[in-house]
Amino acid sequence: MRSGVIARKLGMTRVFNDAGRHVPVTVLKMDDVQVVSVRTGERDGYSAVQLGAGAAKAKNVSKAMRGHFAKANVLPKSKVAEFRVAEDAVIEVGATLAPSHFVAGQKVDVVGTTQGKGFAGAMKRHNFGGLRASHGVSISHRSHGSTGQCQEPGKVFKGKKMAGHMGAARNTTQNIEVVAVDDEEGVVLLQGAVPGPKGGWVLISDAVKAALPEGVPFPAGLVSDAAAAAPADEEAPAEEAAAEEAAAEEAAADEAAVEDGAAEADAPTEDAAADEGKKDES
Repeated sequence: MRSGVIARKLGMTRVFNDAGRHVPVTVLKMDDVQVVSVRTGERDGYSAVQLGAGAAKAKNVSKAMRGHFAKANVLPKSKVAEFRVAEDAVIEVGATLAPSHFVAGQKVDVVGTTQGKGFAGAMKRHNFGGLRASHGVSISHRSHGSTGQCQEPGKVFKGKKMAGHMGAARNTTQNIEVVAVDDEEGVVLLQGAVPGPKGGWVLISDAVKAALPEGVPFPAGLVSDAAAAAPADEEAPAEEAAAEEAAAEEAAADEAAVEDGAAEADAPTEDAAADEGKKDES
Protein backbone atom coordinates (compact mmCIF):
# COMPACT_ATOMS: atom_id res chain seq x y z
CA MET A 1 0.00 0.00 0.00
CA ARG A 2 1.52 3.27 -1.17
CA SER A 3 1.16 6.76 0.21
CA GLY A 4 -1.33 9.22 -1.22
CA VAL A 5 -0.72 12.90 -1.95
CA ILE A 6 -2.22 16.27 -1.05
CA ALA A 7 -3.37 18.52 -3.90
CA ARG A 8 -5.24 21.77 -4.38
CA LYS A 9 -8.22 21.91 -6.74
CA LEU A 10 -7.68 24.59 -9.40
CA GLY A 11 -10.82 23.99 -11.47
CA MET A 12 -12.05 22.08 -14.50
CA THR A 13 -11.16 22.10 -18.19
CA ARG A 14 -11.11 19.62 -21.04
CA VAL A 15 -8.52 17.75 -23.09
CA PHE A 16 -8.76 15.81 -26.32
CA ASN A 17 -7.83 12.14 -26.49
CA ASP A 18 -6.27 10.26 -29.41
CA ALA A 19 -9.70 9.67 -30.95
CA GLY A 20 -10.42 13.40 -31.02
CA ARG A 21 -13.11 13.25 -28.34
CA HIS A 22 -12.95 15.80 -25.53
CA VAL A 23 -12.64 14.57 -21.96
CA PRO A 24 -13.69 16.80 -19.02
CA VAL A 25 -10.93 16.87 -16.42
CA THR A 26 -10.28 18.40 -13.02
CA VAL A 27 -6.88 20.08 -12.59
CA LEU A 28 -5.22 19.36 -9.24
CA LYS A 29 -2.03 21.17 -8.22
CA MET A 30 0.59 19.47 -6.06
CA ASP A 31 2.19 22.40 -4.23
CA ASP A 32 5.52 21.32 -2.73
CA VAL A 33 4.21 18.10 -1.14
CA GLN A 34 6.83 16.90 1.36
CA VAL A 35 7.10 14.20 4.00
CA VAL A 36 6.90 15.88 7.40
CA SER A 37 6.94 12.86 9.70
CA VAL A 38 6.94 9.07 9.67
CA ARG A 39 4.99 6.65 11.87
CA THR A 40 6.57 3.27 12.54
CA GLY A 41 5.19 0.06 13.97
CA GLU A 42 7.82 -0.17 16.71
CA ARG A 43 7.20 3.34 18.04
CA ASP A 44 3.60 4.17 17.09
CA GLY A 45 2.02 0.77 16.48
CA TYR A 46 1.29 1.40 12.80
CA SER A 47 3.09 2.49 9.61
CA ALA A 48 2.18 5.81 8.01
CA VAL A 49 3.65 8.96 6.50
CA GLN A 50 2.58 12.49 7.33
CA LEU A 51 2.63 14.86 4.36
CA GLY A 52 2.48 18.63 4.21
CA ALA A 53 1.57 20.84 1.27
CA GLY A 54 1.38 24.55 0.50
CA ALA A 55 3.34 27.39 2.06
CA ALA A 56 2.17 29.02 5.28
CA LYS A 57 3.44 32.14 7.00
CA ALA A 58 5.32 31.40 10.19
CA LYS A 59 3.19 33.88 12.15
CA ASN A 60 0.07 31.89 11.25
CA VAL A 61 1.54 28.60 12.50
CA SER A 62 1.48 27.60 16.15
CA LYS A 63 4.74 27.33 18.04
CA ALA A 64 4.32 23.57 18.41
CA MET A 65 3.83 23.10 14.65
CA ARG A 66 6.79 25.39 13.88
CA GLY A 67 8.96 23.08 15.96
CA HIS A 68 7.41 20.05 14.22
CA PHE A 69 8.30 21.42 10.77
CA ALA A 70 11.76 22.53 11.91
CA LYS A 71 12.52 19.01 13.13
CA ALA A 72 11.79 17.71 9.62
CA ASN A 73 13.79 20.58 8.09
CA VAL A 74 10.87 21.70 5.91
CA LEU A 75 9.08 25.02 5.56
CA PRO A 76 5.77 25.52 7.41
CA LYS A 77 2.87 23.91 5.56
CA SER A 78 -0.72 25.08 5.28
CA LYS A 79 -2.16 21.55 4.97
CA VAL A 80 -1.05 18.39 6.77
CA ALA A 81 -2.48 14.90 6.26
CA GLU A 82 -1.49 11.35 7.17
CA PHE A 83 -1.61 8.28 4.93
CA ARG A 84 -1.34 4.67 6.08
CA VAL A 85 1.35 2.75 4.14
CA ALA A 86 2.92 -0.68 4.15
CA GLU A 87 6.16 -1.15 6.05
CA ASP A 88 8.15 -1.34 2.81
CA ALA A 89 6.50 1.80 1.39
CA VAL A 90 7.70 4.28 4.01
CA ILE A 91 9.26 7.44 2.53
CA GLU A 92 12.12 9.29 4.18
CA VAL A 93 11.42 12.60 5.91
CA GLY A 94 11.96 15.66 3.72
CA ALA A 95 11.34 13.89 0.39
CA THR A 96 9.18 15.78 -2.13
CA LEU A 97 6.52 13.90 -4.08
CA ALA A 98 5.91 14.58 -7.78
CA PRO A 99 2.79 14.19 -9.95
CA SER A 100 4.53 11.21 -11.58
CA HIS A 101 3.61 9.37 -8.38
CA PHE A 102 0.58 8.41 -10.49
CA VAL A 103 0.46 7.20 -14.10
CA ALA A 104 -2.06 7.85 -16.86
CA GLY A 105 -4.91 5.36 -16.88
CA GLN A 106 -4.63 4.58 -13.18
CA LYS A 107 -7.70 4.58 -10.93
CA VAL A 108 -7.57 6.73 -7.79
CA ASP A 109 -9.82 7.67 -4.87
CA VAL A 110 -10.24 11.37 -4.04
CA VAL A 111 -11.30 12.68 -0.62
CA GLY A 112 -12.48 16.26 -0.22
CA THR A 113 -14.89 18.52 1.62
CA THR A 114 -18.01 19.22 -0.42
CA GLN A 115 -19.23 22.73 -1.14
CA GLY A 116 -21.40 24.11 1.65
CA LYS A 117 -25.01 24.86 0.63
CA GLY A 118 -26.21 26.29 3.94
CA PHE A 119 -29.71 25.50 5.24
CA ALA A 120 -31.51 23.63 2.46
CA GLY A 121 -35.07 22.36 2.14
CA ALA A 122 -36.13 18.73 1.85
CA MET A 123 -36.53 18.90 -1.93
CA LYS A 124 -32.97 20.09 -2.51
CA ARG A 125 -31.36 18.18 0.35
CA HIS A 126 -33.11 14.80 -0.04
CA ASN A 127 -34.66 15.01 -3.52
CA PHE A 128 -38.23 15.03 -2.21
CA GLY A 129 -40.97 15.50 -4.78
CA GLY A 130 -42.85 18.18 -2.85
CA LEU A 131 -46.60 18.70 -2.62
CA ARG A 132 -49.11 19.43 -5.39
CA ALA A 133 -48.50 22.61 -7.34
CA SER A 134 -52.20 23.19 -8.11
CA HIS A 135 -55.34 23.72 -6.00
CA GLY A 136 -55.66 22.39 -2.51
CA VAL A 137 -52.17 23.27 -1.23
CA SER A 138 -51.71 26.63 0.45
CA ILE A 139 -48.20 28.11 0.48
CA SER A 140 -46.50 24.79 1.28
CA HIS A 141 -45.73 23.40 -2.15
CA ARG A 142 -42.09 22.60 -1.27
CA SER A 143 -42.63 21.37 2.30
CA HIS A 144 -41.58 17.89 3.39
CA GLY A 145 -44.96 16.96 4.85
CA SER A 146 -45.58 14.88 7.95
CA THR A 147 -42.58 13.98 10.13
CA GLY A 148 -44.10 11.79 12.87
CA GLN A 149 -46.96 9.47 13.84
CA CYS A 150 -49.52 9.93 16.62
CA GLN A 151 -49.44 10.18 20.39
CA GLU A 152 -47.46 6.96 20.29
CA PRO A 153 -44.46 7.28 19.94
CA GLY A 154 -45.08 11.02 20.25
CA LYS A 155 -41.72 12.02 18.86
CA VAL A 156 -39.71 12.38 15.64
CA PHE A 157 -37.19 9.58 15.19
CA LYS A 158 -33.54 10.48 14.85
CA GLY A 159 -32.25 10.49 11.29
CA LYS A 160 -35.54 11.61 9.79
CA LYS A 161 -35.01 13.25 6.40
CA MET A 162 -35.90 16.88 6.92
CA ALA A 163 -34.66 20.33 5.99
CA GLY A 164 -31.30 21.26 7.48
CA HIS A 165 -27.65 22.01 6.89
CA MET A 166 -26.41 20.70 3.54
CA GLY A 167 -22.86 20.24 2.25
CA ALA A 168 -19.52 21.07 3.88
CA ALA A 169 -19.02 17.37 4.67
CA ARG A 170 -16.22 14.92 3.95
CA ASN A 171 -16.84 12.99 0.73
CA THR A 172 -14.92 10.26 -1.08
CA THR A 173 -15.23 9.72 -4.83
CA GLN A 174 -13.84 6.35 -5.94
CA ASN A 175 -12.35 4.97 -9.14
CA ILE A 176 -11.52 8.25 -10.87
CA GLU A 177 -9.20 7.79 -13.86
CA VAL A 178 -5.94 9.69 -14.16
CA VAL A 179 -5.88 11.31 -17.60
CA ALA A 180 -2.39 12.86 -17.48
CA VAL A 181 0.35 14.08 -15.13
CA ASP A 182 2.82 16.94 -15.64
CA ASP A 183 5.90 17.18 -13.45
CA GLU A 184 6.96 20.55 -14.88
CA GLU A 185 3.64 22.22 -14.05
CA GLY A 186 3.09 20.04 -10.97
CA VAL A 187 -0.48 19.10 -11.90
CA VAL A 188 -2.56 15.94 -12.09
CA LEU A 189 -5.54 15.74 -14.47
CA LEU A 190 -8.42 13.53 -13.31
CA GLN A 191 -11.41 12.61 -15.46
CA GLY A 192 -14.67 14.11 -14.26
CA ALA A 193 -15.42 16.03 -11.08
CA VAL A 194 -13.95 15.74 -7.60
CA PRO A 195 -15.57 16.94 -4.36
CA GLY A 196 -14.82 20.41 -3.06
CA PRO A 197 -14.71 24.02 -4.26
CA LYS A 198 -11.99 25.70 -6.29
CA GLY A 199 -8.95 26.26 -4.12
CA GLY A 200 -9.92 23.47 -1.74
CA TRP A 201 -7.57 20.72 -0.58
CA VAL A 202 -8.14 17.11 -1.63
CA LEU A 203 -6.39 13.83 -0.83
CA ILE A 204 -5.53 11.52 -3.74
CA SER A 205 -4.66 7.87 -3.14
CA ASP A 206 -4.58 4.61 -5.07
CA ALA A 207 -8.02 3.12 -5.61
CA VAL A 208 -8.90 0.41 -3.11
CA LYS A 209 -11.22 -1.35 -5.59
CA ALA A 210 -8.83 -1.45 -8.57
CA ALA A 211 -5.44 -3.07 -9.10
CA LEU A 212 -2.36 -0.94 -9.63
CA PRO A 213 -1.21 -0.78 -13.27
CA GLU A 214 2.31 -1.62 -14.36
CA GLY A 215 4.90 1.12 -14.20
CA VAL A 216 3.67 2.74 -10.99
CA PRO A 217 6.70 3.98 -8.99
CA PHE A 218 7.24 2.26 -5.67
CA PRO A 219 7.34 3.31 -2.89
CA ALA A 220 6.63 6.76 -4.38
CA GLY A 221 7.28 9.06 -7.32
CA LEU A 222 9.70 11.69 -6.07
CA VAL A 223 10.85 14.98 -7.58
CA SER A 224 14.47 13.81 -7.39
CA ASP A 225 13.65 10.74 -9.49
CA ALA A 226 11.80 12.84 -12.07
CA ALA A 227 14.73 15.28 -12.31
CA ALA A 228 17.18 12.40 -12.82
CA ALA A 229 15.04 10.91 -15.57
CA ALA A 230 14.71 14.23 -17.44
CA PRO A 231 18.36 14.44 -18.69
CA ALA A 232 18.18 10.87 -19.95
CA ASP A 233 15.05 11.73 -21.91
CA GLU A 234 16.80 14.78 -23.37
CA GLU A 235 19.91 12.79 -24.34
CA ALA A 236 17.92 10.17 -26.27
CA PRO A 237 16.58 12.62 -28.93
CA ALA A 238 20.08 14.13 -29.24
CA GLU A 239 21.58 10.70 -29.92
CA GLU A 240 18.86 9.96 -32.47
CA ALA A 241 19.51 13.28 -34.22
CA ALA A 242 23.26 12.58 -34.34
CA ALA A 243 22.62 9.14 -35.83
CA GLU A 244 20.31 10.65 -38.46
CA GLU A 245 22.93 13.26 -39.40
CA ALA A 246 25.62 10.59 -39.74
CA ALA A 247 23.33 8.50 -41.95
CA ALA A 248 22.58 11.55 -44.11
CA GLU A 249 26.30 12.32 -44.50
CA GLU A 250 27.01 8.72 -45.53
CA ALA A 251 24.20 8.83 -48.09
CA ALA A 252 25.55 12.10 -49.51
CA ALA A 253 29.06 10.61 -49.78
CA ASP A 254 27.69 7.56 -51.59
CA GLU A 255 25.80 9.75 -54.07
CA ALA A 256 28.93 11.81 -54.72
CA ALA A 257 30.95 8.66 -55.39
CA VAL A 258 28.31 7.40 -57.83
CA GLU A 259 28.31 10.73 -59.70
CA ASP A 260 32.14 10.72 -59.95
CA GLY A 261 32.08 7.18 -61.37
CA ALA A 262 29.47 8.16 -63.96
CA ALA A 263 31.55 11.16 -65.04
CA GLU A 264 34.66 9.02 -65.53
CA ALA A 265 32.67 6.53 -67.60
CA ASP A 266 31.38 9.32 -69.89
CA ALA A 267 34.85 10.82 -70.57
CA PRO A 268 36.15 8.06 -73.02
CA THR A 269 32.89 8.21 -74.95
CA GLU A 270 33.41 11.93 -75.61
CA ASP A 271 37.01 11.34 -76.78
CA ALA A 272 35.87 8.62 -79.20
CA ALA A 273 33.21 10.92 -80.63
CA ALA A 274 35.83 13.61 -81.23
CA ASP A 275 38.13 11.15 -83.09
CA GLU A 276 35.26 10.01 -85.33
CA GLY A 277 34.52 13.63 -86.18
CA LYS A 278 38.16 14.23 -87.30
CA LYS A 279 38.09 11.13 -89.51
CA ASP A 280 34.93 12.33 -91.23
CA GLU A 281 36.52 15.74 -92.00
CA SER A 282 39.55 14.10 -93.53
